[in-house]
Amino acid sequence: MNYLIKKATLVNEGEIGIYDVLIEREFISRIEREIDNTGNYKEINAEGLLLLPGAIDDQVHFREPGLTHKGEIYTEAKAAVAGGVTTYMEMPNTVPQATTVTELEKKYTRASQCSLANYSFFMGGTNHNLEEALKVDYSKVCGLKIFMGSSTGDMLVDHQPVLEGFFSKIKALIATHCEFDPMIKENQARIVAEYGEDIPAYFHPVIRNADACYKSSSMAVELAKKHNTRLHVLHISTAKELSLFSNKIPLKEKRITAEACIHHLWFCDDDYEKKGNYIKWNPSVKSAYDRDKIFEAVLNDTIDVIATDHAPHTIEEKEQSYLKAPSGGPLVQHSILAMLDFYHAKKISLEKIVQKMSHNVAELFRIEKRGYIREGYFADLVLVNLNKPTTVTKESLLYKCGWSPFEGHTFKSSISKTFVSGHLVYDEGKFDESKFGKRLSFKLDV
Repeated sequence: MNYLIKKATLVNEGEIGIYDVLIEREFISRIEREIDNTGNYKEINAEGLLLLPGAIDDQVHFREPGLTHKGEIYTEAKAAVAGGVTTYMEMPNTVPQATTVTELEKKYTRASQCSLANYSFFMGGTNHNLEEALKVDYSKVCGLKIFMGSSTGDMLVDHQPVLEGFFSKIKALIATHCEFDPMIKENQARIVAEYGEDIPAYFHPVIRNADACYKSSSMAVELAKKHNTRLHVLHISTAKELSLFSNKIPLKEKRITAEACIHHLWFCDDDYEKKGNYIKWNPSVKSAYDRDKIFEAVLNDTIDVIATDHAPHTIEEKEQSYLKAPSGGPLVQHSILAMLDFYHAKKISLEKIVQKMSHNVAELFRIEKRGYIREGYFADLVLVNLNKPTTVTKESLLYKCGWSPFEGHTFKSSISKTFVSGHLVYDEGKFDESKFGKRLSFKLDV
């Protein structure tokens, strides 16, 4: 099907204007003030609607293989496109872990069979797999993920010689989770000794505090500067870490970049009393001061992209005691709507939202022909009704885990339609699952 989108309010590359957009097969073929329907195209009246490039989420955990009681590629990608997220990059801490080329490629094969959104999967680093990581074709893989804290098994990479090896030899982007585990363990032991094991969730940012984040992040930045590595530090959660990053360099020239996540922009430690383990993430949600400074860093380009760290767990898992409950939560269905609520509150512009959730992700990862509304680019597009509210109910959730930290909240906007590579996959609550998303490709360093 070819589509002609008429009279859309286009938000793209720092500008807003009324345009017609022609989609032929997978691509955007024309963008003009007015296009006559001379080709028997299916016409979509988008008058009064925003047309945005689809969001690209550079950090999700879709739990397949091995943890499919929490989520699957199919269910979580379906939630993503319902939220206007047309592309995602998924993390390697599945079961088995994606720490070999063979296991990594199994995930790509599975996504090709069921993912409604475009996809890429990170290779995982361990203390023992540098040679395997060097075998990866990074023109077809978004990067290498290193857990410099907060992971299980040998995915916690904490040996300095191993880190030196990765940072000096991997010529692709390295994405890091930065928390210093010895400090976290010491903090937890002290809190448990004082208060006992039945402690509330509001101790989470005390245990996983700003110092633990900064110590690990500063180590990663130091390694990247030493070896001129392309480093992307995920989910910045503290004001203290912001000094490690710069807004004085154009994104295309940056070798060291940073990400903010929806939950660190939305919640603060005051919310633990009501939300408890349901806002338990690693790194932790911290103070209102940290939240506000992270938001400020998004606006002034110290932080480059906005993502979710979508990481579902079951309700039963989350309702365990604080020390037993896993960290993470589902967010990908409502990330654009959350940012649009900030727009309605006059905290951020539409242009900046598109920059941080689409343009910059494509630039940072060097994704080919995505992230912009441009002629010749893939038609990854989302139509948004700014003034039609969306109430988050349990029945409306598409996550397999069946809950959201936003339950009960009414967003001021709604997602109307989502196109993935020219395919109208989501249309006013209905899905066309006749086509799946595509594997991303990337430009390598020359």
